[in-house]
Amino acid sequence: MAATLIGFCSWLESTSPSEVIQTVGWIIPTVQTVHILCVGVLFSSAVLVDLRLLRLLGRDLPLPEVARRYLPTTWPVLLVLLISGSVLIIGEPRRSLLNSTFYIKMVLLGVAIAMTLGLQRSLSASPNFWELNTARRVAAGVAAAASMLVWCGIIFAGRWIAYTSTG
Repeated sequence: MAATLIGFCSWLESTSPSEVIQTVGWIIPTVQTVHILCVGVLFSSAVLVDLRLLRLLGRDLPLPEVARRYLPTTWPVLLVLLISGSVLIIGEPRRSLLNSTFYIKMVLLGVAIAMTLGLQRSLSASPNFWELNTARRVAAGVAAAASMLVWCGIIFAGRWIAYTSTG
């Protein structure tokens, strides 16, 4: 498997798109900037909803209103992150694809997406689901804390990719 991945990375970095990304000096810094700004938007949206779930912020606003305000940005921003991340991988495939920290980031991202989808679906099915009783409020708080930890893990892993060894 490792040999196949190394071979794929070698092939990918020799393609025309990869060579352009590698040689045009402004592409990687620009795409990294867009990627980091999008992570900030996504993290901010998630944390604002999580803080409302924890009842630490916006207690005067109903949870569905807070979610309606901040969660719609999630999906378009994730698309931009997918595109910008793909450009970065195409330009430097070994940096990510041969790095276990990258896969930790991807697993955490999958968890964050699943949690966000779960929250959105529960709110559309029953807007007051998380506030109907004490047990659900406690579960909402646990989910919110877990969500913030997962998003922090994604950010940490994304940054740590530059400092962990690659194959």
